[in-house]
Amino acid sequence: MQYISTRGGMAPQSFSDILLGGLAPDGGLVVPEQYPQIDAATLAHWRTLSYPQLAFEVVSRFATDIPAEDVRRLVDAAYTEQAFGSSAITPLTELEPGLHLLHLSNGPTLAFKDIAMQLLGQLFEYVLARRGEAVNIVGATSGDTGSAAEYAMRGKQGVNVFMLSPHGRMSPFQRAQMFSLQDGNIHNLAVEGTFDDCQDIVKAINNDAAFKARYKIGAVNSINWGRIVAQVVYYFRAYLEVATQIGEPVDFVVPSGNFGNICAGHIARQMGLPVGRLVVATNENDVLDEFFKTGRYTVRGSADTHATSSPSMDISKASNLERFVFDLIDRDSAALAQLWREVDSTGGFDFGKTPFFARMVGEFGFSSGKSTHADRIATIRAAKARWNVVLDPHTADGVKVALEARRAGVPMVTLETALPAKFEATIAEALGTVPPRPEGLAGIEALPQRCEVVPNDAETVKRYVSKALG
Repeated sequence: MQYISTRGGMAPQSFSDILLGGLAPDGGLVVPEQYPQIDAATLAHWRTLSYPQLAFEVVSRFATDIPAEDVRRLVDAAYTEQAFGSSAITPLTELEPGLHLLHLSNGPTLAFKDIAMQLLGQLFEYVLARRGEAVNIVGATSGDTGSAAEYAMRGKQGVNVFMLSPHGRMSPFQRAQMFSLQDGNIHNLAVEGTFDDCQDIVKAINNDAAFKARYKIGAVNSINWGRIVAQVVYYFRAYLEVATQIGEPVDFVVPSGNFGNICAGHIARQMGLPVGRLVVATNENDVLDEFFKTGRYTVRGSADTHATSSPSMDISKASNLERFVFDLIDRDSAALAQLWREVDSTGGFDFGKTPFFARMVGEFGFSSGKSTHADRIATIRAAKARWNVVLDPHTADGVKVALEARRAGVPMVTLETALPAKFEATIAEALGTVPPRPEGLAGIEALPQRCEVVPNDAETVKRYVSKALG
């Protein structure tokens, strides 16, 4: 399996070659030359596998340059009952007939990002040791990626983490999870701006070839291909648990900001998983909802990116959308590069009057919906009354859209994104009580915190990184 850039300017490389990086050298995103295909007989066999066994089957088809026995060992080390609280790793709850909730938030930092990050930590350490190299991760987070990455990478040999977050825009719990870490290889930078500003700084650093090479800059954001591959696994797991017969469709609803989680569902569908619809759920920052409803992709500036009660989705520039659009336009890298030049120069592009718009829904199965603060408060209350389930605000966005988008006779799975304990204020507003915390996390906000507040400026961040690394 070889990997190329969506924009056509990278010679094919192996999984290990592209694992540690973010953007391709030409500014595009890394994708496989083709997707491995999974037939019905293989799917039927996979029904009997444990989560680590299923992860091995999926990951080994993408990481073909790593010996199979090493992939199996790394997967087994990542997906343990100790790390995720159960051998199921991603247990499933049927809320009512045909409506399911996929629990992805039982890892160390209580968010779905742990599923990918725990494997990525193992892969990074393995590849670095095999090559005798080090990597310095510069990443951006809207709340959950940062803590998941830091907990996966803390203490790892040959890895330093510099994590950018939007100053004052995360929940107190999210800030405490990240900023309370005292490990010497973990550095937190709070940027005076939005998540999109943080993401732009990371892209600027990745596009500085000399700086990137000198300081061995890597990435763990959702643009990292290893993360996407790890997320593909739980779409297969959920399908195999929900589908009565192999071949029948199952719909998925995914709360989405940066399009990474639902991009993994798109890839699973391209591999042959009988996904019916992939429904994007947004909050008030509805760039993706607008795109899938009208064909217009229009990024927003910082001033027009709302701070909401589902803050991990406060994103107005969905990086992973580029991977989907690449497939949508038949992998025409020249056309893709032109589209993203339009994004840079005019703020977006419009597929509304092109054949691609119809293909998004018809051929690729995408649709979307939107949720507001009032909607998520109402959904949290209704879920508690109806199913005795407490949803976090992002998952509530998903369930709200799922209830609107479900089709008769087609099972629907909503992907949970975090545990409600991470967002106490919103849960208290909805239910009048504070959600219980997992053991060991009481009073985390009172721990000493270590963070540097920096201006929204890539050069300042570069100076910080170079000084920290000596």
